[in-house]
Amino acid sequence: MKQAVISGTGLFTPPNAISNDELVACFNTYVEQFNAEHADAIAAGTVTALEPSSSAFIEKASGIKSRYVMEKAGILDPKRMVPDIAERSDEELSLQAEICVKAAQQALDRAGRTPADIDMVLVACSNMQRPYPAMAVEVQQALGIDGYGFDMNVACSSATFGIQTAVAAVESGQARAVLILNPEITSGHLNWRDRDSHFIFGDACTAIVVELAENAVSQHQFLVLDTKLKTSFSNNIRNNFGFMNRFDEDGIGQPDKLFRQQGRKVFKDVCPMAAEMIKNSIASAGLEVPQVSRYWLHQANLNMNQLIARMILGRDAEPAEAPVILDSYANTSSAGSVIAFHKYQDDLPQGAYGVICSFGAGYSIGSVVVQKR
Repeated sequence: MKQAVISGTGLFTPPNAISNDELVACFNTYVEQFNAEHADAIAAGTVTALEPSSSAFIEKASGIKSRYVMEKAGILDPKRMVPDIAERSDEELSLQAEICVKAAQQALDRAGRTPADIDMVLVACSNMQRPYPAMAVEVQQALGIDGYGFDMNVACSSATFGIQTAVAAVESGQARAVLILNPEITSGHLNWRDRDSHFIFGDACTAIVVELAENAVSQHQFLVLDTKLKTSFSNNIRNNFGFMNRFDEDGIGQPDKLFRQQGRKVFKDVCPMAAEMIKNSIASAGLEVPQVSRYWLHQANLNMNQLIARMILGRDAEPAEAPVILDSYANTSSAGSVIAFHKYQDDLPQGAYGVICSFGAGYSIGSVVVQKR
């Protein structure tokens, strides 16, 4: 039976970071200006006054201390609070493709591969910067890869769904090796003026090479033992932005065209679903929970990850068992679990077992059980 391995991972981290203190200073300035401009309406009860935020609130609610972004000045301008990035011509490499190429080069190096070894490119993330041509095809051309490419979106679970898709392609013989890319420019779909969510996301891009185990030459191989996917429809995480928005001009620019969620409902619904999925994946791989050394969980919220780990283990996880990167990267959507995997894999001994798991809008959950070779 043919088996697939993850043979290399890569990470692009943007050059700009925003601390909680910087973010709060901008947000609170905006709040003061808004409340002053609408003082009469607030007094009359027709407009609700905005509440200021604090770094302590953000860290307690999420565990996030900082985040990386593609552009900083526009976000921290109280009059703008949107990244200020110039549009590129059609003849230039698009921004999303550019960061894919940077992450891909590192993943290919770790895998000991070149673009000539790749047959399939899969760009999987929460938001594409355009509907078509597919971002994956642009990346394919930029890297000089023969074969084919396509995009997919399963929100924060896009990377694990992408791994399963790549594993199926490799094990069926459809591709020798697959390059998966997760270019998350989340700063573009985040409402920086919403107190409950303006601190959640950060930008990053991850890359993964999946290939046949019998062909792999990498020193960083993880055998894929089991993949499981699950979706269950929910409106509790939603973004209504799309080409049909122009049908009704009243909706253009409204808050629902950006990220929004009902956080408490998401927490209550998703934590038990993710824990159960992981336990089922471990059992399906023929293992028991005590045999698993590491959990690379979706980096959305520290409290969620801690609860999920507790549900699986029956106790609090040790720091090395469930590594955290969201304190410095924030929630990078589909890239989060892969960032954790990329940064916290080399110390594992040969034969060690681990689980990569992501969960998010949909609801969607993806779980991948791996063993270090």
